[in-house]
Amino acid sequence: MAKDPKKNKREAVPSERPVRVLLVEDEDSFVEALSVGLAHEGFEVTVARDGAEAIEVFEGADPDLILLDLMLPKLSGLDVCRHVRARSNVPIIMVTAKGEEIDAVVALEVGADDYVVKPYRLRELVARMRAVMRRTPASTPEDSLGETAELGGIRLEPDTRRAFVRGDEVHLRRKEFELLRLLMENPGRVLTRDVLIDRVWGSDYVGDTKTLDVHIKRLRAQVEQVPKTPVLITTIRGVGYRFDGA
Repeated sequence: MAKDPKKNKREAVPSERPVRVLLVEDEDSFVEALSVGLAHEGFEVTVARDGAEAIEVFEGADPDLILLDLMLPKLSGLDVCRHVRARSNVPIIMVTAKGEEIDAVVALEVGADDYVVKPYRLRELVARMRAVMRRTPASTPEDSLGETAELGGIRLEPDTRRAFVRGDEVHLRRKEFELLRLLMENPGRVLTRDVLIDRVWGSDYVGDTKTLDVHIKRLRAQVEQVPKTPVLITTIRGVGYRFDGA
């Protein structure tokens, strides 16, 4: 699937202005505390109190990062995440209640970059926000990433971030593409979970390592003929993953 030329490209945040945060939250106590706390940390906060308002505000506010509550009136956080991700690569941190681990994994699957669980400390949240911002470069698909790679029926064109599986083009998200490229650059070699996270998400990543498994699952759905019995991207239990398409 070809990249939509109209899809928003996130530009680098100019140093002369604060980072714009869209806070999507319907609980007054969290809105008040976060608005004050984040402003104190130098962020510019815009608030939306339900899913429908979030989409409306997003279209006009052009935020640098979105803090998105999972449970919202009118439209769920998952639906908002899908809408935003179809139009922009702006970083999204999903906020979930304790005990909603399954929903948090689903949030990662639909495009969230990270998630935090209520209650949380402001310091932890700010650290994750800054880490996600650093991990989401302003580069565009036209930036040079290296030479074309072809292995195991998969062809990657890094210069244009295009991927082809057995001759058909598939659409990969940024992290999926980077993961696949890293694995294909090391065929037959076991890459540990730490190495994959460090190389793709950055050494300062402080989120849940489940995000790696979610991305591998999505990759397999795109490149494996039978995703439930993968032969290209194999799991080395307790260690990491290996590309066996050589």
